Amino acid sequence: MLKFTEEHEWLKIDGDVATVGITEHAAGQLGDLVFVELPEAGASFSKGDSAATVESVKAASDVYCPLDGEIVEVNQAIVDDPSLVNSDPQGAAWFFKLKLADPDAANALLDEAAYKEFVA
Repeated sequence: MLKFTEEHEWLKIDGDVATVGITEHAAGQLGDLVFVELPEAGASFSKGDSAATVESVKAASDVYCPLDGEIVEVNQAIVDDPSLVNSDPQGAAWFFKLKLADPDAANALLDEAAYKEFVA
């Protein structure tokens, strides 16, 4: 199941684990990324907490935790090469995997059609 937030994060949900990243729209707005800071595995976040930071030649932005949960894995590849976020934001450039405290809470997020309408 693919879901989106109004803060331009995407979530690919598989059972009680969500793979989280920023959308193509967000990556395009940020421009070329030069730095990515990710949370530590094992860290717990509430929905809306700042979980990661990205810096581009234009600005620095927070990446928010889309739902309550615990970080179970981070994508070191985007720390080593932030440009991956620009080239494949909704694929190889995921940010972290989140073990969801309440998987049903994802139902309240936007589906792809609603997100496309939101950014149109």
